[in-house]
Amino acid sequence: MTPSWRKPVGALGMLAWIAFWVVLVTSFSHVIGAWPVLVQAVVYLIAGVAWLVPLKPVLQWMETGSIRPPGE
Repeated sequence: MTPSWRKPVGALGMLAWIAFWVVLVTSFSHVIGAWPVLVQAVVYLIAGVAWLVPLKPVLQWMETGSIRPPGE
């Protein structure tokens, strides 16, 4: 079985996405920091989970070579 190039490319893409997301969220920290603490917590909780959503198709592509779910 030959190694797939999709996994290293996908892993590098995921690292790039995470770096972009961190820069994006931290660029708003001065604005978010002025909000009440509970609102900040909710915003950072959502931002801390939202970066995962676009990675599902990438992970699927890394495993199968297709973005579509199996059987479609």
